[in-house]
Amino acid sequence: MGGVMLGYGALAATAAHFSPMEHRSVSLEMANTLVEAALASCRATNRNAAVAVVDQGGNLIALQRGDQIGPHNTRAAERKAFTALSTKTSTSTLAERAATDPGSRYLASHPDLLLLGGGLPLVYEGEVIGGIGVAGSGGSISDELCARAALAQSIDP
Repeated sequence: MGGVMLGYGALAATAAHFSPMEHRSVSLEMANTLVEAALASCRATNRNAAVAVVDQGGNLIALQRGDQIGPHNTRAAERKAFTALSTKTSTSTLAERAATDPGSRYLASHPDLLLLGGGLPLVYEGEVIGGIGVAGSGGSISDELCARAALAQSIDP
């Protein structure tokens, strides 16, 4: 019994030296600013879209769907944002990789990922803090342009 207590005491002493992890994430204010900037960017080219922002844990923080945008685009925008966060890369890069690299083809069939352009990781001071996804603006290229414009206007490098 003494050996068990000694082992437990050693573990308890070691555990006292751990501290919680610190991380940054997307705030509601930041998410809303990004959504508005992406929609404004799309509107500047006479397009509309659905835009979603997820936090570091993949939780939806903000979502807006422009007028006349199909309802399926809300889920597509959220999945693009999640994919960019989870993989720490743009969804267009992942789509290209899955199409050209045999070792990455499985990505296209992963149920939680959406490999269509328009999703970008949100990077702040070198740390991925969330993701943004744009869908329904007329194609993957324009979706990504709207997302990139929002980042350029809203996040300091």
